[in-house]
Amino acid sequence: MIETNLGQAVDATSESGSAYDTNVKYLLADKQILSRILKYTVEEFQDMDIEGIMGCIGSDIEIGTRPVDAGLSNLGRVKATITEDNIPGEGIVYYDIRFTAYYKEAEMKILVNIEAQKSSDSSKLGYHLENRIVFYLARMISAQKQTEFFHSDFDNLKKVRSIWICMDSSETEDSIEEIRFDRKTIFGNKKDSYHIDLMKGIIVNIRNDEDKRLGDSIRKSQNVLIAMLEELLSGKDVVEKKRILADEYGMVMTAELEGRIQIMCNLSENIIERERIDAIKRMIKVNITKEQIISMGYTENEYAKAEGTVYANT
Repeated sequence: MIETNLGQAVDATSESGSAYDTNVKYLLADKQILSRILKYTVEEFQDMDIEGIMGCIGSDIEIGTRPVDAGLSNLGRVKATITEDNIPGEGIVYYDIRFTAYYKEAEMKILVNIEAQKSSDSSKLGYHLENRIVFYLARMISAQKQTEFFHSDFDNLKKVRSIWICMDSSETEDSIEEIRFDRKTIFGNKKDSYHIDLMKGIIVNIRNDEDKRLGDSIRKSQNVLIAMLEELLSGKDVVEKKRILADEYGMVMTAELEGRIQIMCNLSENIIERERIDAIKRMIKVNITKEQIISMGYTENEYAKAEGTVYANT
């Protein structure tokens, strides 16, 4: 039986903090979102309209989390399964989202992976994200043996595109970057060189929502995809968010997309409330008075919740 969106919302908001991250993946896996990501990051689709691109997305959309219900409409997500790439001796890689896109009526098959990345800061990650992207691309290529090509038929390798949505850029760093092989002649002349275009990594840098949470506004990105993603993942009121996505970006509010946006807003509100309560608790523990805390913009209700928690644990 297909669970209602209300049921999904109740389940998601009762889970741990990972529920927010999980819901981001399901939002990005909606065909309306995927089609816009493809249009503005994958060269083959840049001249196509959104409806045409949606028709190019295969029915094999997979999300690297626990299985959930099937898509609720032909505009939405089609399939969600635990997805992994397990090559003996190389370990297991779990992809956030992966699917197949067919360019020009199946003349070209492109394997696509999308990752939602909270931080691209190497000091937080413990490695440079670019190296991880190269690793994912390499795995998407090597995993094609015995599936897309057999024996030495390397010309049947399919193009792979790994797209990373990074959510921690500063106000002036909204950008899209591309990582790819670049063939060049370093000596002499070579005619009729074979063009290599199998692997590309794309990094979409969107600004974090912290300034918006604090009530400050940042300029709207001049890039359509980044502007749309920032609206989609913002902490704005659900009604306003749906209006903007429909009016400015032409999205159809299907049952599933609306449900996911509602869950996202609920989770965002819970996260913000928890952060405010935690801040008050820290101030109480260092003997800052109630009057001082209230003067900083916190409410009587928030103070009461924090105070009750602090003294309940003492």
